[in-house]
Amino acid sequence: MEIAHELGVAPSTVSRAFTAPRLLKPETVERIRTTAAELGYVPNVHARALSTGVPRTIGLIVPDIANPFFPQMIRAAQRAAEETGHTVLIADTDGDAEREKRIIERLGAQSESLIIASSRLPAAQLSSLTDRRRVLFLNRDEPGTSRILISSRDALGSCTARLLALGHEQFVYVGGPEASWSDAERHGAVMDSLAGTGARLESLRIPSGTYIDTMAAADQILASSPTAVIAFDDVIAHGVMDLLQQRGIAVPGEVSVVGCDDTLALTTQPPLTSIALKAADAARLAVRIVVEGSVSEMLTPRRIALQGDLVERATIGPVALNNRHYLRRAPIRQGNETQQLPQSN
Repeated sequence: MEIAHELGVAPSTVSRAFTAPRLLKPETVERIRTTAAELGYVPNVHARALSTGVPRTIGLIVPDIANPFFPQMIRAAQRAAEETGHTVLIADTDGDAEREKRIIERLGAQSESLIIASSRLPAAQLSSLTDRRRVLFLNRDEPGTSRILISSRDALGSCTARLLALGHEQFVYVGGPEASWSDAERHGAVMDSLAGTGARLESLRIPSGTYIDTMAAADQILASSPTAVIAFDDVIAHGVMDLLQQRGIAVPGEVSVVGCDDTLALTTQPPLTSIALKAADAARLAVRIVVEGSVSEMLTPRRIALQGDLVERATIGPVALNNRHYLRRAPIRQGNETQQLPQSN
């Protein structure tokens, strides 16, 4: 090989620089790739797949490619895959379990492994899926599988502690899609962290998770006259902020708002307090795991949780004296789920 001869290294070393750079020193990889670029060499992934019988592709399946949470994940996965000579095939299920099942069958035939984010499939189907394919799950905590959880539990505990310290006692959690592991974790984290504080929590759900449907649920969200709203993600939080503005309710003067995933925080007015999550880190780690070892072997079950961080900005503040009028307004109840949490001893 011309590159190997030019640099005085083994052809296998040149191959590793493109297929498994983690096995070499960074300076060696840099020298080989620089020389390859100067010589006009481009590795032919398709030819290599034909010779080995293994397509060097990874299938990445997400529930909603338009949700701001997923583009950063997709970009990180693509870049990590490029370092090992892999290509990422991306598919969007639109949050539909049957569509997800069909996509898994199609991508599975074209990929050496699959990374499935926020799977909506029933648990029984997940078990049978991992028996037949190299699959890693993101944000689906199913025992016996290989999974990475992009967790907000610790950060939400810090968030509620901060809001309680600011004097808040009337909370609303506005959840997202019902089958979402992330929503279950976030709702549970808020409930657990408020338990024993004497605070009141009301929970409701925006099944579509969209801004428009959040705006349409204004009466439900405001029914209990909350002073603090914690949203499933930044999209819902944005909707909450705008509906409050439409009702003439000040943020954070009368109601504090917190989002989750930190994707829209700097585009809202005022800038949104949110939970910054490690989606890109999770995607890079997922790619590293699925490209390791033999493609003929199933992935070893493991559970990795990456905790997020609370990023406080301008949408939370103390319960002010001037919000008493807002608190006295008659609530409009539309079938919300309300919990009176026990007071601490």
